[in-house]
Amino acid sequence: MVNIVYTLLIALGAIAIYIVITQLIQRRYLKTLTEEEFKEGYRKAQLIDVREPDEFDRGHILGARNIPLTQMRTRKQEIRTDKPVYIYCQNSFRCARAASTLHKLGCKDINQLQGGFRKWGGRIKKKN
Repeated sequence: MVNIVYTLLIALGAIAIYIVITQLIQRRYLKTLTEEEFKEGYRKAQLIDVREPDEFDRGHILGARNIPLTQMRTRKQEIRTDKPVYIYCQNSFRCARAASTLHKLGCKDINQLQGGFRKWGGRIKKKN
């Protein structure tokens, strides 16, 4: 019984260390921007909504393209690595995974909307 507890504690500790290291590494290539900062730069960049198509159709930031996280690797040819990338999802959880994929594809300037689409107060478009 004691061995099981120690094994579980070691596993939990390893997971915690992995999460912390991943977040520290990610901070080097993913910038989190306030809504104002996001609005200042997204028109000169690639604006990508990484949510699923049904979420995108219910409402998205005006000018955004929908490249869901689940399709990002297969649609990599649609993403220019030489231009800044502004990404958002519903509440910023998928952006971390999308940023990792974009970084592996060669993108250098990756920015996410703080709080995600849920916190967006700017113009949106809905599919009719």
